[in-house]
Amino acid sequence: MLVRATRFSELDFPKLMEIYAEGNRENGEFFYPDLSRERQIAHAEQDFERYLREEFFSVDGAEYWVLREQGRDLSALRLEPFADGLLLEALETRPDARRQGFASRLIRAVTKKYGNRKVYSHISKRNLASRKTHEGCGFRKWADYARLIDGTVSTRADTYLWTGKIDD
Repeated sequence: MLVRATRFSELDFPKLMEIYAEGNRENGEFFYPDLSRERQIAHAEQDFERYLREEFFSVDGAEYWVLREQGRDLSALRLEPFADGLLLEALETRPDARRQGFASRLIRAVTKKYGNRKVYSHISKRNLASRKTHEGCGFRKWADYARLIDGTVSTRADTYLWTGKIDD
């Protein structure tokens, strides 16, 4: 089942954190190195919740999409208005559900809903798995940098654009 949230209250935040467990662990280690592992993760989750409540969902047109099966949230992504289209970001799949096609299913289902609308995605130059997933779902490299929502530019990521042509 595809779940769309346009407000924080529509998310099942604890289930969402299962999807982002690895990222929260990494962010906790990076931003809170002097805390115990448990406290690092708790702080990272609190930061994530604060971001969603105060920033992400305050943007008109921002949406969170979650792929849910048998009561488990398996993969998620965010979409928000960007340039002349939408920006797909924070694509993630639960660590125990990776390499089973859930991210591809989610991307395809969401992009299908937007027809001919442009959908961009910033992908780390080091993230080969995400590149392959995006390319298989019809994204093509558009720029060798990422212009972020706040206007800053990162050369550590490329910008991909959804072409609507899906590889099978």
